[in-house]
Parts: sequence; structure tokens; C-alpha cells
Amino acid sequence: MTDLKIVMAQINPVVGDIDGNAQRIVRAIDDARAQHDAKVVIFPELALTGYPPEDLLLRPSLEIRVSRALAAIATHTQDLYAVIGYPRRTEAGLFNAAGVFHNGELVAEYHKQNLPNYRVFDEKRYFSAGDNACLFDIDGVPVALGICEDIWTEAPVCQARDAGARLMLVLNASPFHIDKQSEREALLAARARQGDMPICYVNLTGAQDELVFDGGSIAVDADGSLRARCVADAEVLQPLSVHWDGQRCRLAEAELAPLRGRLESVYQTLVTGVRDYVNKSGFRGVVLGLSGGIDSALTMAIAVDALGAERVEAVMMPFRYTSAMSLEDAELQANTQGVSYKTIPIEPIYEAFVGALSEEFAGAAVDKTEENIQSRTRGVLLMAISNKKGSLVLTTGNKSEMAVGYSTLYGDMAGGFDVLKDVFKTLVFDLARYRNSVSPVIPQRVIDRPPSAELAPDQEDQDSLPPYDILDEILARYIEHDDSAEAIIAQGFERDTVQRVIRMVDLNEYKRRQAPIGTRITQRGFGRDRRYPIVNAWPTGD
Repeated sequence: MTDLKIVMAQINPVVGDIDGNAQRIVRAIDDARAQHDAKVVIFPELALTGYPPEDLLLRPSLEIRVSRALAAIATHTQDLYAVIGYPRRTEAGLFNAAGVFHNGELVAEYHKQNLPNYRVFDEKRYFSAGDNACLFDIDGVPVALGICEDIWTEAPVCQARDAGARLMLVLNASPFHIDKQSEREALLAARARQGDMPICYVNLTGAQDELVFDGGSIAVDADGSLRARCVADAEVLQPLSVHWDGQRCRLAEAELAPLRGRLESVYQTLVTGVRDYVNKSGFRGVVLGLSGGIDSALTMAIAVDALGAERVEAVMMPFRYTSAMSLEDAELQANTQGVSYKTIPIEPIYEAFVGALSEEFAGAAVDKTEENIQSRTRGVLLMAISNKKGSLVLTTGNKSEMAVGYSTLYGDMAGGFDVLKDVFKTLVFDLARYRNSVSPVIPQRVIDRPPSAELAPDQEDQDSLPPYDILDEILARYIEHDDSAEAIIAQGFERDTVQRVIRMVDLNEYKRRQAPIGTRITQRGFGRDRRYPIVNAWPTGD
């Protein structure tokens, strides 16, 4: 009987910081050795470059920097095996690789066979596909490697099994979407049974641009039973014990972190998205317009949880249509959460704009133009504060608004990061209630009152849009499932409403192209997932 002590190193690298990531890997190796007496340490996919490195993979210095970093890491692999993800260039092309380092040497290397090229993935732009299993021996145990997408199809696992593998280590950069963890665990159980071997699945944690890698690394036994689950959204070194009897491997039970509920997982993903975007980009903090409405209220709660109150500034920018309720609720939340809070009335600035445009507007009726001037005045103020203080402007538009263009270019869309960009309005309400169940920070009136942009007297969102419960159902079917207008109508929705909503979605692609990025939580976010031409003659709703 042989016992292998494996450590799953769930780390949070920074894309492009090859030297810094190498130092993170070395620290994890040293800690795994000292704290857990590790024989094997496994890191996520492309841990050395961060994921996804995109066109950094095309930089001429890539190979030199990667080789130098791997040589430095290798010196820390005495008496253990480190399995590391990195890009490898050979005469056959550039590969998404996993290397096994032991006693200062590269003893095995695997090249990813299945290159995802859908939704947020674009690996065929950069990588060539491998075609062979990689088998190596650790104290008599025949071990195989896989990389992320390889585990989503049957062939690589069966190939490794047929080559004689009895344990599989899989390096991953698997981004979050709702219910993703349960999908992974069901998939890994099926693959372990197909391969008749345990599988250790190590996932990246942390955010990169719009993507959040939620960790949740897991290990399953040959019968598909779950033996370990790492906490989500955190760096962790998770030890595992593998028992080898000369014929089969068996995993001992290890820590099983609780599986998070839907709202908790979404909320924490949004927190991670803000935290890492701000910190990895080097901003001092964030500033946002706090309107007294639910979108800005939830955005500020997320920002405070991500960064701390001392790094969040909220600005109320009232106009003649701003209600006393909005003023009271914004101040109450700012005081409850302890953020820096300012009030800057926009009436004088608005009047200056309208006065300057008086000749251009002569004879024209008041319309949406004046509403947009209000919004753009607020955008100018927030961007000025951002420039002066080095803070990132958080915009507060939700997915429902982004979908139908219920937003103002260079106004409420002005900023650097949209926290709720992939969150439908109905989910905004659910998340606000969830956050208040943890500790009450959002005034209840903000959740209960009808949503309003307050750009006109007694204005409510439903003056311009269908009720959000109906709107969001139509949007989910059209955007996330690609249903046609007729298919949506056949599901019981009113024809005129469906056609109107879809037309708004199609017409506002130009706005979405100019919107800030924001954290992705669904399988069809506005960004990498959905790439439609702005100018096109495709029939609306087809």
C-alpha cells in the first residue's frame, strides 16, 4: 500500500504577471510541503500566465518569460511533483500545456486536446490541439493529466484509462455561471466512472475582466463519490490522501466545503468581480451615483463588501424630480454602510447646458433630450471625481436595461465597470433581499417602491417598459436561449409586447458596444458571449 499526499493549489493569478505568478506558485509549493507534507501539488490551467491571456499569447517575448519562470519554479520541486499550467511553443505550434516538475526537472508534459471555441472561449485562435495521453509514474502510481475542456468530453478520460492510468489530475480555468458547480460535480462523477479512476479537479479562483473563476476545486473517487470540495472564491491549499494498493487508487475523505445556494453564489461572484477588477487594475477605490433606487443600492452594497467602506464614495446628484424618499434612503444607506457620501445638486449645471443649447432647441418641444442631459450631467460629475481621485466609476445599469437600451450613453453608462451588467432586474430584487438577510444595509423602501429613473415628474420604469417579470422572461428566452419571436409568443406571451421588446434589443446593440464591462453570471452575458453586428439587415426576431 502506497499513500500519496496531494495538494490542490487553488490560486488567483494575475493575467500577464508571469514573474508574480511564478512567485505565487513557489509560495504555494513551499507551503504545501511545509504544512501538508505534499508529494504532489496541482495548479490550475495556465496558472503561470493567468487565464485568459488572449493576445498576450502572441507577444514575441512570451516564450522567453515563460521559460525563465519555469526554470525558477523547478528549483523548488525537490522531493515533490508540481503540476503547472503554462503555454508551450514547439515546432508544431503553441500548446495549452501542463508540465510535471520533479527534482528540478520537467519529467512529463501534456498538451490540451479539446480547445473550446464557444461562449467566452476563443482558444482555437491561439492554440494547437494535442492528441496524446500523458502518463507518468509517482511512487508506482500511473497518473494521467487533463486540462479543463478535456474533461467535458469522454475521449481523453477513456484514452488515459486505456493507456493504463489509475489516477487523473485535471487543471482548470472554468468560469462561473449560475448552477455551474453542480454541473461540474455531476460531470466529474460520470467521467470518474467512465475512466474507473479517481479525478482531482483543480480550478482557478479570482476574476479577470468580466469572468469570475469561482474555485470550488473537487476530487471524486472512481465510483463517482465526492471526496473533497474547496471553498469558492478563495485561495486555498486543499490536501488529499490517495491510497494505492498496486491495482487501484482510492481517495480518503477530505474537507467538503458547503455547496452555496443560488443567491449566495451569485452575490459572492459579483463581489469577487468588483474586488479583483479594482485591485488588479490598481484603482484606489470606487465612486458611484447613489440615486435612492435599487440598482445603485445593490451596487454600493456589493462594492462595500468587496473593498471596504473606506474605499467607496457615493454621490447623490438630485434634480427637481428627485423625490424626498430618494434623498432620505440614499443618505440612510450611505450612513448604514459608512461610506463617504456627498450631495451635488445638478440643477445649475443642467440649466447652463440648456441655456447654451437654447438656440439649437428653439421651437422644439421638451422630450427625452432633456432627460438625457440630466443623466449626462451626472456622468460628467462622476468622471471628474474619478479623474481627480483615481477612483473607478461603477455604473449601475442592470441586464434588463442594457438589453433594451433603457440607459443613456455618456450618462448613466459613463464609467469603468458595470457591476449588474449581467443581472436581470428581477434578480436585482432577489439579491437585495438576500443581502439584507445577511445584515440589513438596503432600506426596505428602496426594495418595495416601484423602480423609477426620476428624470420626469412621477416617472416609473413601467411607463416605458413592460413589467419586469414579463420583460425578463422574454429577454431570457431571446438573449440566453436564442428563441425566435414566434417561439416566445407560442409560450404564451403577448405578440405586440414580444415584438416590441425584441426590436429594442436589436436596435440597441450600438449602446451595448460602448458600455463598460461587467461581471458575467449567466451563459449569455453581453460581452464575450454574444457578438452581434451593429449594422445588419437580419429580420427582427427571426
